[in-house]
Amino acid sequence: MNDIRAIAFDAAGTLIHLPKGAAHHYAEVAARHGLVLDPVQLSQAFRRVWATLPPPAATLTRRPDDDRSWWWQLVNEVLDQCNVSPGSFHREAYFGDLYAEFALPGIWECYPEVRTVLDDLSQRFTFAVMSNFDGRLRSVLDHLDLTGYFKEVVISSEVGAEKPHPWIFKETARLLGFAPAEILHVGDDPDADWRGAAGACFQVFELRRPANSLHDLLGLLNA
Repeated sequence: MNDIRAIAFDAAGTLIHLPKGAAHHYAEVAARHGLVLDPVQLSQAFRRVWATLPPPAATLTRRPDDDRSWWWQLVNEVLDQCNVSPGSFHREAYFGDLYAEFALPGIWECYPEVRTVLDDLSQRFTFAVMSNFDGRLRSVLDHLDLTGYFKEVVISSEVGAEKPHPWIFKETARLLGFAPAEILHVGDDPDADWRGAAGACFQVFELRRPANSLHDLLGLLNA
């Protein structure tokens, strides 16, 4: 890794995570609405839908609904796979509460090493977050006192393309003011992060939790 001037971090799975998992919150919010979902079935359904639902179409400009309609589709498909009859449950009310749940304080956590690594590297590099999320990420970063580390927070719903689409990498480089080859992208997804960044001429750190962590990034850059 040579001539790095900026680091663009992925968010979920890299800097932050859901300690209880997404399915836990789906079930917990459903219980508030009088619906009992089997945790194992729910977890399996969520993983299947997450893996197969196509991402929002690339618009290369801010999407007006902040991808809320995409999340609505995902939640509906999860409920269908859990055999929840559309007429037996107020899905819109459930979705509204569930959507809000993932922006509440205390839902997300930083990985243990994040602040130590950011504190050390921030003395030498400009930081960005580059994430396939939506505007709720800004609240999450605020709740975790992470926002101040980053010059830019680049979110797919706001630039109109998800990683690995080259547009989001191009926008990140433009906002940071560096050439792609001067930016290191750190992420955990082989396609979105590793191949996407390499295809956009970014340098790449392949995060493979638990085989490695951001401590390994720190050691590499300090070597």
